[in-house]
Parts: sequence; C-alpha cells; structure tokens
Amino acid sequence: MRIATWNVNSITARLPRLLAWLESSGTDVLCIQETKCAAEQFPYDQLRELGYEAAVNATGRWNGVAVISKAGLEDVVTGLPGGPEYEGVQEPRAVAATCGPVRVWSVYVPNGREVGHDHYHYKLQWFEALRQAVAEDAAAERPFAVLGDYNVAPTDDDVWDPTVFQGLTHVTPAERAALAGLRDAGLADVVPRPLKYDQPFTYWDYRELGFPKNKGMRIDLVYGNAPFTKAVGDAYVDREERKGKGASDHAPVVVDLEL
Repeated sequence: MRIATWNVNSITARLPRLLAWLESSGTDVLCIQETKCAAEQFPYDQLRELGYEAAVNATGRWNGVAVISKAGLEDVVTGLPGGPEYEGVQEPRAVAATCGPVRVWSVYVPNGREVGHDHYHYKLQWFEALRQAVAEDAAAERPFAVLGDYNVAPTDDDVWDPTVFQGLTHVTPAERAALAGLRDAGLADVVPRPLKYDQPFTYWDYRELGFPKNKGMRIDLVYGNAPFTKAVGDAYVDREERKGKGASDHAPVVVDLEL
C-alpha cells in the first residue's frame, strides 16, 4: 500500500501535475495540504475518473486539506477536535479518514509567522490539540499516521543552514517540543533520513533559486504509530516532482507499507 503527503500549494494550479503524479506513482492514499479552494470547487470528478474519492476540509482561498483514497473512506473527521480558533475561526487544517486497513490524518499546521506573534502561540496551541486528538489512534493496534505539512524542522540537520534560521519560526525549541509531544503520544518520524538523497528536504522557497541551490527544509512529515512504522517497507521524498514549470514549492513524501 502506497501512502503519501503533499502540500500542493493550490490544487487548482497544480491539478494537471497532481493527476499525472497519481497515475504515475501508483499512490493509494494521498494526504494533501493547501488546497486553497472551497470544498465545492474541489476536483472530485477528475479524481473519481482515476478511481479516487476524497474527504475534504476546505473553505476558501487559504489553507484547506484533504485525504484522497483508492482504498475507501470511512469514519471521516473534518476539523481538529478541540482545536483552537484564530481570529474567531477554526481554520480548515485537519481531516481524518480510515482508508482500508490504515487510518490517517492530513494536517496543515499553522505557520506561526514570527516568534511571539499571536499566530505563533496559536501554532503551539494547535499542536497540543492535535496531540490530544490523535492519542487514542496512536495507541491502537491498527496502523495509523499523521501526515502533512508540520511547519517545523525537527532538527538543525533538517534545514539547509541553521544559522539563517536563528530567531525564526520553524526551528524554535518550543515548536520542536510541541512536535516531540507527538512522539510522547506514541508516534514516530517514519521518514527521518530517507536514503535516496543525502539531504531529504521537502520544501524549497520559490525565491532566490531555493530549489536549484538546495536551500531547503524538511517540514513535510509522516508520524506513525508502532503498527504503521513496523509495516514501512520504503520511504522517500519525490524530489523530481519539485522540478519543472508549475511545480509546488513542496515535494511529495511517499511511504510504502507491507500489510
């Protein structure tokens, strides 16, 4: 079973590449982030033609997440239970579904903007709500994973130059401690150092030739419980999908399970 996560940075802009990638990669379940569209604008029909159904949490031009599956969609949860609001709104940043033998969450963790900003505190609150929401599934015997854009680089090895990020979000001790809370809940980083590339970054800024110069970050993560982790046969970042015209600024992260 092949499961992946990908921040597509607008499903409308990325749709031709998304459909082509689904066909060529043979992915069974894809968690996507930053759909940047309302749920009624989601390309259900085009995906259905390829054999996929979708569980979507999206409200407009910002944020938005989905689980796209060929393996079925059951027990869908839209939104983060107990999740905090930002400016009076619970943003569309989480959706969960059971896809055959595996349960997954697709998450788009808040960016945080800058240290000390209200959005930064919101990010830390969101992480705590996520930890509480996934605790039961994390402890279950069924394979379970939280996939998505976490907007945290777990270690200094996960950014192209740690000195550039000093004092910025994505690398602060508080953010990394929040991420560690998921590990304390029984989840493990499934793709810590994939062997296909020496530096398995998942995101490169469009500006300043970020991708050609490999000025990247590893912020798209897969955190699985013990049954999920034990089933992993291979895992990698599909760096090739970041290349070329019309690419997202993130690459897909792919995990193959032997179930």
